[in-house]
Amino acid sequence: MLRFLTAFLLSISLFVQADAAETLTVANAVRRMSPGINVGNTLEAIPSETSWGNPVPNQQYFNSIRKAGFRSVRLPVAWSQYADAKNLISAKWMNHVADVVRMAQKADLYVLLNVHWDGGWMDPTFKSRAAVNAKFESFWTQIAKKFRDFDDRLLFAGTNEIHVKDNYDAPTSENAEVQNGFNQLFVKTVRATGRKNAQRFLVVQSYNTNIGHAVKFNAKMPVDSAKGKLMMEVHYYDPYNFTLNEKSSIWQWGAGATDAKSTETWANESFVDQQFQMMKTHFVDKGVPVILGEYAAMSKKNFPGHSKFQIDWTRYVTRSAYRHGAVPMLWDIGIDVGLFNRKSGATQLPDLLRAVVSATK
Repeated sequence: MLRFLTAFLLSISLFVQADAAETLTVANAVRRMSPGINVGNTLEAIPSETSWGNPVPNQQYFNSIRKAGFRSVRLPVAWSQYADAKNLISAKWMNHVADVVRMAQKADLYVLLNVHWDGGWMDPTFKSRAAVNAKFESFWTQIAKKFRDFDDRLLFAGTNEIHVKDNYDAPTSENAEVQNGFNQLFVKTVRATGRKNAQRFLVVQSYNTNIGHAVKFNAKMPVDSAKGKLMMEVHYYDPYNFTLNEKSSIWQWGAGATDAKSTETWANESFVDQQFQMMKTHFVDKGVPVILGEYAAMSKKNFPGHSKFQIDWTRYVTRSAYRHGAVPMLWDIGIDVGLFNRKSGATQLPDLLRAVVSATK
């Protein structure tokens, strides 16, 4: 019996080691990285990392994320405020971001590192293109060189929600051309830095991370020297009045809604599935994994009973994204409304947390 138990434990140990060492591929990316969560309102905060109410990330926080069942984290990062007039990013900030990445990887998490909103300097117009491209190439050359010896548990995402300022309409042909150019420049710049960046997974975005725009304007992926190493990122916040509009009286969602006046039925379960089916058809089925880089429904505490619908929406979106081949990465802003206390690592909102983790099993 002892011999059998020893052999069994050894087999389990070898399985775990093999799983941990498994190379990230198109075929296993969704399984390996799901579910994910954002370290939001932190490294991208302006004018400093703690300005938006969150502490500097610590190891216990990342350990708690992994222990809760998450497999990956998205790190939104601002770089401009740490760069000089020549677009040279300070070594101190670069080293700090690297330390945060190491903490996450030490907790056995995949990391998606990006250039986030960063003050909104990436204007997708012909007029701004040359200046934006120069800064963009400079930033990604520096970032890529800093991280080029990190293993494949680190992924780069070039941009975030690129759109013309204050204009949330569909892109013009000009906007789409320039934004697709950003994606191509990102891939070319990172690959040129060599070492492990030659084969690292890179994540490009649709215009304003909109699913419809991805299908219509971004279906043609950038040319890449590496084969099968690109992913497409979109975000999902429909219906806006339920998820993000704090002034709206829309507080119910889905098949369980009981009050028609408190519900917008156009973005119910069937719409969610239609959206992610489009991503599956146009990207996943063609060998391009999809990252659902952000999705969340804010809490509406003025409406008793809202949390049930918030959980329903979150569970359904997570499950639909996952089943259609996308890595769901919940938008989480910490402070007092996040899934974790970012100082102690203690879990918060346990029902919402379970909804996310259980939806990817």
